[in-house]
Amino acid sequence: MKRRQFISLLGAAAAWPLAARAQQAPKVWHIGLLSSISRENFARNYAAFALAMRELGHVDGKDFIIEWRSAEGDYERLPQLASELVGLKVDVLITGLTAGIRPLQEATSTIPIVMAYSTDPVGNRFVASLARPGGNITGLTGSTDDTAPKQLELLAAVVSNPSRIGFLGNPGSPSYSPVRRSAQDAAKKAGLSLLALEARSPNEIEDAFAVFAKERVQGIMVVADGLLFTQRQRIGELALRERLPTMFPQREYVEAGGMMSYGENLSDFFRRAASFVDKIFKGAKPGDLPIEQPTKFNLVINRKTADAFGVTISPQLYIFADEVIE
Repeated sequence: MKRRQFISLLGAAAAWPLAARAQQAPKVWHIGLLSSISRENFARNYAAFALAMRELGHVDGKDFIIEWRSAEGDYERLPQLASELVGLKVDVLITGLTAGIRPLQEATSTIPIVMAYSTDPVGNRFVASLARPGGNITGLTGSTDDTAPKQLELLAAVVSNPSRIGFLGNPGSPSYSPVRRSAQDAAKKAGLSLLALEARSPNEIEDAFAVFAKERVQGIMVVADGLLFTQRQRIGELALRERLPTMFPQREYVEAGGMMSYGENLSDFFRRAASFVDKIFKGAKPGDLPIEQPTKFNLVINRKTADAFGVTISPQLYIFADEVIE
């Protein structure tokens, strides 16, 4: 063998291990996360997602990186933030905000979108069906509209001689209309009057409570929403000031001083969303992954708040509760 050929062979042999190592280097996935609340408010839900991802073999900061965008309660910013995430060429998009799903869909038809939470995805035309979503979207759907009648029933059960119940929601959220319709139907069947008021800002929340007090409602139902979620402590304070028993869709409101909640555990939704992301990492097409529905509803009661309102909650209801905050 000629000397030049021999040297070339040695050089190629030395490069083989380097090439092999380069081929074996694991991919670092980029996940775009669209939210309407701050990282601090989102911490519990994200912790559930990150833990589930770790259990599936994906370590935060090592195997995947989160590109975070939050509208901070301003839904008008969602289209811009969705476009920013798509512009980063992330591998997967995820949101637990129903109002954020349409902006993401309009920003991309190719990047997989995982709904960590959604309301009526078929009715809102996010997907073709629960069994076969189609397109580039999959994930989970909640049942806030289906749980509204039970929320109303539970609230009315602890109010003396109920006749008029307040209802507060953000009309900028796709969740608002279906939940309002469900609550109105339930109120009519129960012989109750429902006073529905809308709030798009913290000031409008204050105004709504002033109207609720003036109109002498006997309790208030609050619809799940990013803006209202960030104002949950203030809502609890206003309710206490006006001595208006409250019913919420999530335990975080009760933890912040609300009286009761009945609904789904958001952290559990984000935990379950990790399995969709994992399947997409492994090559699954989002449109082929069926939409999953809630598996459990939780009743949470804040005993201290109930006592402050002078509300008598039956021992049976406390036994039925999944959690009682003292």
